[in-house]
Amino acid sequence: MNAARDTLPSPPVDLVTRDTALFLDADGTLLAFADDPDGVVVPDGLLDTLDALHDALGGAMALVSGRAISGLDRIFGRCQWAAAGQHGLERRDGDGHRTTEHVDEAELKRLRHAVHDLGALLGVRVEDKTWSVALHCREHPERADELGRIAPAIVRRFPRFELQPGNFVYEFKPRGVDKGAAVAAFLASPPFRGRTPVYLGDDLTDEHGFAMVNARGGASVRVGAREPSQAMFTLSSPGDVHAWLDSVKALLTQGAAKER
Repeated sequence: MNAARDTLPSPPVDLVTRDTALFLDADGTLLAFADDPDGVVVPDGLLDTLDALHDALGGAMALVSGRAISGLDRIFGRCQWAAAGQHGLERRDGDGHRTTEHVDEAELKRLRHAVHDLGALLGVRVEDKTWSVALHCREHPERADELGRIAPAIVRRFPRFELQPGNFVYEFKPRGVDKGAAVAAFLASPPFRGRTPVYLGDDLTDEHGFAMVNARGGASVRVGAREPSQAMFTLSSPGDVHAWLDSVKALLTQGAAKER
């Protein structure tokens, strides 16, 4: 683990070549946070940059998010992109094929009721996803410590689920599902197979992705100052991510990228 933020360099622009498989977290990486998860805004120019990268990489670019794929499609409007939603619980391959991990629906229903009750008790936002449920306290940061004490006690009542803490969020998701496993599944099939992976993410949930790409000889880029991290490089904010991706796009579309 890296002990200090200033020990991490910025990623070089030529980190991404035409032989790269690019994995991008959404909230906190491509998108600035909003109190209401439905209130995020895609900044001007970002979609054009991502479209160009998707084309330059032959489709080997995927969103890897805690959001449901349906939510990613609503925000970005790109149903043709590969994507992993709900931390890899659901996945859409480069050819559009969808897979979803098995979930015990009866247990999920009971868990959802318990989480909604806790959200009402503490006055924090509940986000219902298809196969998971999350409590957000960005609007009430003073509730974070209390949530951190109560949420583990709740999830212990539901053995097929686990707690995934994040940036002012506590998510209850099926056990054994994470972003690293989603990246590994992408890398096993076209157009990702045989490529060097690069992963950008900001949150604790992205550490699984960092570990996976590091183990595959790729590169990991942390967004923000969260510590400790397994990341190899750092960018300070979504705005810096956009600027860096613009530079990557310029290099790739000019045909100047070096082959590994």
